[in-house]
Amino acid sequence: MTPLDLFQNLKKDVLLVYKEQYPYFQGTWKTFSSQDIQNLIELIEIKVKQSVSEKWIYTHLKPEANEKLPRKDMLDILSQLVGFSKWDEYVYKNKVVVAKLDKEIKKSNKNKVIWFVGLLILTGISAFILYDQLVEKNNVHSLQVLDSYTDDKINTDDIKAVIVNDSTETPLEIIDSELQIKTTDSIKVVIKSPFYEKKEIMIKNVHPHPNIILEPNDYAMMLKGFMKSDIKDWQTRKGQLDMIFSDDLEVIVMLKNNLGAEYFNKYEFSEKLIIPTASLKKMKVLEIKNAPNKQINFIRIIQQ
Repeated sequence: MTPLDLFQNLKKDVLLVYKEQYPYFQGTWKTFSSQDIQNLIELIEIKVKQSVSEKWIYTHLKPEANEKLPRKDMLDILSQLVGFSKWDEYVYKNKVVVAKLDKEIKKSNKNKVIWFVGLLILTGISAFILYDQLVEKNNVHSLQVLDSYTDDKINTDDIKAVIVNDSTETPLEIIDSELQIKTTDSIKVVIKSPFYEKKEIMIKNVHPHPNIILEPNDYAMMLKGFMKSDIKDWQTRKGQLDMIFSDDLEVIVMLKNNLGAEYFNKYEFSEKLIIPTASLKKMKVLEIKNAPNKQINFIRIIQQ
């Protein structure tokens, strides 16, 4: 079984996991809709704490056949979704190596020689893996993501990072506000956050690598404070909201359990923010857009 065959199996396993979460879906990748794709992206974020782009799913999961294997870090994400630690374990548990070894053994009567050769091969593989791990360790960089004003670590839930290669984006793992980056060459990394300005940086294979500093989006930070605080002076809050919101503000709130979305204009959303509620604090901001004058004119939220 080739790596591409294994990837086809992995795609089937991912589809099974999706159907367990959404049993009403009985289709295939070919019938996978744009809403199904959004559901899968959210499912991966919840279960694996990683992100996959909509374009990547269209490119690698929707096709019935794949001409080449995706990047290993993306295979790791899908393997974790279906219950494995990473792609290597998925390959091992599918007994690819064992199946090939058994096939070769059946073709030869010289069992002792074959086992001896197999032992030598396994020893060589182990030595290669050990060497590869040592090299890989030197190619891994841990970069802290810090607030430019406070010099504090930025909450992991507030940031996303991707490697940009031509027109493709590959999610990066973020652990305790640190990017885990493996590279032997210069790569372009983009840091995104609803509360900080977008930042593009080039990561080079140097030790130690400088930390990543993000500039806060002031109005977005004020909105975050309104949503999380217990301010009782609603009149003051109303005036501040009027200052940071554009008159043509659009707010989309994605509801739980795939129940659709709600739309709010400036007046409606401001009224919702004036009086703090438990449901308000459970909302997570996914995206914020600003008008040229810095006022917020678009907000995308998910109801948790």
